[in-house]
Amino acid sequence: MAGYRSGSSSAASGGGGSAAAAFATRMLLLLTLLPLALAAFAFALQWRGGMRDPAGAAWPADTQRFPGMENSPRGSSSSFSHGAGGSYFAVSSSSSSSAAADCAEILGRSASASAQGISLYRGWSFDSESSITPKICITGSTAAGLHQILPWLYYHKVIGVSHFILFVEGEAAKPAVTSVLESIRGVKIIYRTKELKEKQDKSRIWNETWLGSFFYKPCNYELFVKQSLNMEMAIVMARDAGMDWIIHLDTDELIHPAGAREYSLRRLLLDVPDNVDMVIFPNYESSIERDDIKDPFTEVSMFKKNYDHLPKDTYFGLYKEATRGNPNYFLTYGNGKSAARVQEHLRPNGAHRWHNYMKTPNEIKLEEAAILHYTYTKFSDLTSRRDRCGCKPTKEDVKRCFILEFDRLAFIIASTATEEEMRNWYREHVVWNDKDTNLKLLRKGVLTRIYAPMAIIRGLKESGVFTSAVTSAKAHSNMSLENKGPIQTNGTANLSISESGHDKLQATVRKILEMVDVQEEAMPPMSPPGFVELTESALS
Repeated sequence: MAGYRSGSSSAASGGGGSAAAAFATRMLLLLTLLPLALAAFAFALQWRGGMRDPAGAAWPADTQRFPGMENSPRGSSSSFSHGAGGSYFAVSSSSSSSAAADCAEILGRSASASAQGISLYRGWSFDSESSITPKICITGSTAAGLHQILPWLYYHKVIGVSHFILFVEGEAAKPAVTSVLESIRGVKIIYRTKELKEKQDKSRIWNETWLGSFFYKPCNYELFVKQSLNMEMAIVMARDAGMDWIIHLDTDELIHPAGAREYSLRRLLLDVPDNVDMVIFPNYESSIERDDIKDPFTEVSMFKKNYDHLPKDTYFGLYKEATRGNPNYFLTYGNGKSAARVQEHLRPNGAHRWHNYMKTPNEIKLEEAAILHYTYTKFSDLTSRRDRCGCKPTKEDVKRCFILEFDRLAFIIASTATEEEMRNWYREHVVWNDKDTNLKLLRKGVLTRIYAPMAIIRGLKESGVFTSAVTSAKAHSNMSLENKGPIQTNGTANLSISESGHDKLQATVRKILEMVDVQEEAMPPMSPPGFVELTESALS
C-alpha cells in the first residue's frame, strides 16, 4: 500500500507539472502574440490614416504658424539643428525639396520678383493687400546697410507688418541701398533732404515743451529729436495709408510676439481690446557669448529679461550678477517701445512712446511679448558710436551727448584706449563668457533663450529672399513705384498734409497747449530701476 500510494502520488505530481508547463507555454505565447497583434493593428490604422496625430490635435484647424503659411503642407516636418552652413532649418531627406519650396512660399516675394516669375517664390506673398487686418506700420530712422535692414524688414513682414516708413541717411541713403528697399512692396523711403529739413523746422513740436529739454544738444539728444520729428510725419503718412497701428522701431530691434496664439504680431494686436490706445512692449537686451559676432540676428540667442517680466525678488536677488559691474541692469535703455492705434490727435512722446493731444492714452503692458534689442553685439559698435559723435571724451562733456551712462563710458573707452584695451574692456563688460553664471541666470529666469527670430531670418536667407530682393532691384532699377498706393510714392512730395490743413492743426494744438499748465515731458530712453530708485519710490 505504501508503495502504491507512493507511486500514485508521484504520477499525480508528474501530471500536475506537465499541466503547469503547458499553461505557462500558452501564456507565454499569448503574451508574445498580443503585443505583435496590437502593433500590427495600430500600424494598419495609421497606414490607412485612421489615427489622429496627438500633436496636431493640439492646434486649431485654422491656426497659422506665420502669416502666409496657409498653403504649407501640414505633414512636413522640421527640426532645429546646427547643420552645415549653420542652418536652423533641417528636414528629412525625403521632404527636403518640398520643405524648401514651402519655406520660400511662406517668406514671400517682392512685386518685382513676381514680375520676373522667379520659381522659388511661386504663390507666395507677404499679405500686404487691403483686406488684411489689422494693418500694421513700422517707422524708423536708420543709417544702416542692406545687411542689417533686409533681415530686419523681412522678419517683420513674416510676423505680420505690412508697411514700413523708413527715414534714411548715411549708408541707408545710398542708391545701392534705396533702390533695393524701394522695390519691396509696402516700403516707403524718405530721404534727409533740404526740403524735409525745412518742413520739420516748421513742425509744431518746436513750439511745445514736452520735448524742450532735448533741443539743441548733440549726438543722442539730436537723434532723439530727429526721431520724434520723423515719427510726427510718419503718423500722417500712416493715417493716409489706412494703417491701424504704428510702431517706432530701430533696425537693431526685433519684435518678439510671444503670448499670441501664433507667432504673429498681427494676431497679438488683433486680440487687444478696442478701448486700448497703446500697447507697451518691454524690451529684452541681447547677451552675447562671443566677441566676434558678425551677424547678430542669426548668431545671438541669449537675452536678459526686462524687469517687468521678472519677480521682484529674482530681479533684486540677482541684480549684482546680472549687472556684472556695469552702471545699470541693462547696458542701454530698459523702458521698452510701444505700438499706438492710428487715430486723431496722435503724437510722438519721444522715441519710446506715443501720446495724444486730446486725451491721456489708455495703455496696457504686455506680459510675454517683448522687443529684442541687439545692442553692442559687435565689437565695432564701440568705434561706430565714437566716429559719429564729436564730443570730447571727458566725463563732463559726454553728458551733453549721451543720455545713458553706459553709452558715456563706452564712448570714453573707444576714444582713449588702445585696440587691445578696448577689446579687453568689451569682453569684461559686454561679453557673457562665464558659463556657470550664464547657466545660473538662465535657470533663475534672468536670462532666456529665444530662437524664433534666429530661425526665421536664417530661413529667409537660405530661401534666397535677400538675394532675390537685391538682384530683382538691379534688374528693375528704372521701374516706377508710383502705382503702388499712397505709401509707395518716392521722395517727399506726399509727406505732409496740405498747408491749410497743417495750419489748422497747428492752431488747434496751440489752443490745447494754452489750456495746459504743465506738460508731461517726453519719455527718454531709461535704464531699468536700480536699488536706489526703487528705495526712493517706496519711501515717497
